[in-house]
This record gives sequence, C-alpha cells and structure tokens, in this order.
Amino acid sequence: MTICVDTTTLRDDLVRLRRSLHAEPEVGLDLPRTQDKVLAALDGLPLEIATGARLSSVTAVLRGGRPGPAVLLRADMDALPLTERTGLVFASRTDDAMHACGHDLHTAMLVGAAQLLAARRASLAGDVVFMFQPGEEGCDGAGAMLAEGVLDAAGRLPTAAYALHVFTTGFENGVFAARSGPTMAATSDLDVRVVGAGGHGSAPYRAKDPVPAACEMVTALQTMVSRVSDPFDPVVITVGSFHAGTRRNVIPDAARFEATVRTFSAAARNRIQDASVTLIRSIAAAHGLRAEVEFTPRYPVTVNDTHETAFVESTVQEEFGGHRFRPLPHPLTGGEDFSRILEEVPGSLVMLGASLPGADPATVANNHSPHVVFDEAVLPEGAALYAALATRRLAAEPIDAPAPPRP
Repeated sequence: MTICVDTTTLRDDLVRLRRSLHAEPEVGLDLPRTQDKVLAALDGLPLEIATGARLSSVTAVLRGGRPGPAVLLRADMDALPLTERTGLVFASRTDDAMHACGHDLHTAMLVGAAQLLAARRASLAGDVVFMFQPGEEGCDGAGAMLAEGVLDAAGRLPTAAYALHVFTTGFENGVFAARSGPTMAATSDLDVRVVGAGGHGSAPYRAKDPVPAACEMVTALQTMVSRVSDPFDPVVITVGSFHAGTRRNVIPDAARFEATVRTFSAAARNRIQDASVTLIRSIAAAHGLRAEVEFTPRYPVTVNDTHETAFVESTVQEEFGGHRFRPLPHPLTGGEDFSRILEEVPGSLVMLGASLPGADPATVANNHSPHVVFDEAVLPEGAALYAALATRRLAAEPIDAPAPPRP
C-alpha cells in the first residue's frame, strides 16, 4: 500500500527526532523541551494546534478535505525516573531520567503519521486528532487532557481512538498484536506506615519494633492474593519500596512500604482493597502496633472495543501482510491511562514488537529496564499503521453517522 511505501522517506527524520527526544527525556506532566521538539516537528503542517494549560500536552487537528467524522490517535511522551545504562551514543543526558518504555518512539511515530496524513489531507473523509500526552507513567496525563477537552478538539466526539505501544519482550520484532476486551490492568496504590516505638537494638522487648511486622505484612499480602482472588480474575501485588530505620542497632519508630496492585475487574479491585486493609491492620494489632493504610485506585482497566480491534487486525493484514499480526492471547498486567480514553470512545491499544534483530524477546531487557534498547526500524511502520488506521476508519464511517454517545 502507498502509505507503507512512503514511510521509507520518513525514516531518517523519525530516527533523528526519536534520538533527540531520547537524549533529553523528561518525567511527569511538565515536559517543556519535549513539547518544543514536537511543535517544531509539526511546524509547517496544516494543523490546528493547541497546548495544555496545566501540562505540556500538544493537541493537533488535521481537517480532512471532505466532510466526515473524527478519529483520535494518541502517543505518550514522558520518560521514567531511571539512570540509563545502555551505552548508546544518544543515551540520556539527564540525570535520573530515561525513555525506558519507548514513549520517544511513540511520539516520533505519531509525528510521522501527522506528516503522512497531511500529505493526503484532500482525500481524508473527516478529521484526525493527534494527542501528544505527557504523564502516562503514573501521573494520569490522559485524565488531565480529558479535563482540558481533548475529545472536543475536532468539535465533536471522535468515532474511534487508537494508540500504539512498543515492547521488547513477549512480541516478535515488527509484529503487531491486540485483543478485544480487557487488555491491560487497572492500577491501584497501596501505601502503608507501621507505627511502633523505637528503642535499642539490643533490647527489642523494651520497644515496639515495626520492622518484623511490616515484613510479615509484605509476605502475607502474597498469600492473601492466592486465597481471596479468583484465579480466572487475576490480581498482582508487588511491593516495590520498603524503608525503615537508620542504623543496625536502632529500632525505628516506624516502617513504611509501597505496593502496586493490578486487577482486571471492579469486583477484584474492591475485594483486594477490603482484604488488604483488613489484613494489614490485623497484623499490626497482633503485634501491638498501629498501621496507617491508604489504598488509592489509579488507572481503570484498558478495554479494547471488539469491532475496533478487528478493524486493527484487518488493517495490519492488508497494509503489512497477514504474518504481521498476532492475536494477544491474554491481557497484560501493566497499566495504561489510555484506558480513560477508551472509557469514552471505542478504540484499541495495539502492541508492537521492537526488540533488536536477533535478540531473544523472551530474555532481552524489558521495558522499564535501564538496559532496554528498542529497534528504530519500527518507527516508519508505526507511523504507517497510525496513518492507515485513521485513513481507513474515516473512509469506513458513513458521513451522516451520529457521533457515539458519551457513556
């Protein structure tokens, strides 16, 4: 197809943009340098551009040459608070920040899609909204952009929404994958502070030691998961942060830990919330201690629309060949705030294998690793899929079709 052929001329530009983004990563909702680079890359295209008021977002609308509905394409732009250890010549120059989840690739791909679609503006039967989003990594940038009206950017609710996400593990290089229904997990935060009474390490009976009780809570949470959750409605709890004390011979007044909770249904989330809070407080009470517990729901389950996911599959097969699509066999336990867009608009989150050629996707460094390296060869193909999804979806929608109702 023409879209795929034309992307070869974009490759060098997309690689340069991706490497520039990678070398200067920014974390969170405030990404001024990243925003400037995206705006510069879009400069000269026939787009209506708006930037965020409370975050460094970019929303661009391409008006098609013929009347029709609107389609939204999204890319996340933020990095992770990691120190890069890849040794790449364009490695991060920012301390404690790295594009370790491929968002630099997503951003370059969406810029490429904007360039491809702008060249075909006259033939587009409707409008395309390009959503460049900060703060996907735990900052709910999608929620902030929703609050600032990204879904109204074209003047009407989009008919469909699509996003791409690269992975180095679990997917063959260059293969697209998706599934209908639950695709990525809901995320929640579990924050615990165990309060006791400090003392000398040589006389624990004269203190109220919070450390062993907190350790017991960590292990008990894992047992709890296997005993209160349905194995066919999975739950994952991981404690990623644990802090207590200052010296080996000093019993601290308090210990604290932080966990992430992943679920695939509201019922599972509610059940785990009740059970974990009860468990932690009960263990604390058994040790004569007090526990301060906060369970905070974050992103909802990412649910792909059945029709839109089938449309993604057919588009990949027609544009790239049948061997380039694989049905995703089961949901991923990662979380995504694109879930907020999919609560409002039918659409699909699509995975793309991006490990280096010859690498074993079963053992190579994964997303969120300081050693992860992505294959830049997927950049023009990601741009092509974004553009093909928008073009084909607009052409498939009747001009007089009503906009989908808000849930």
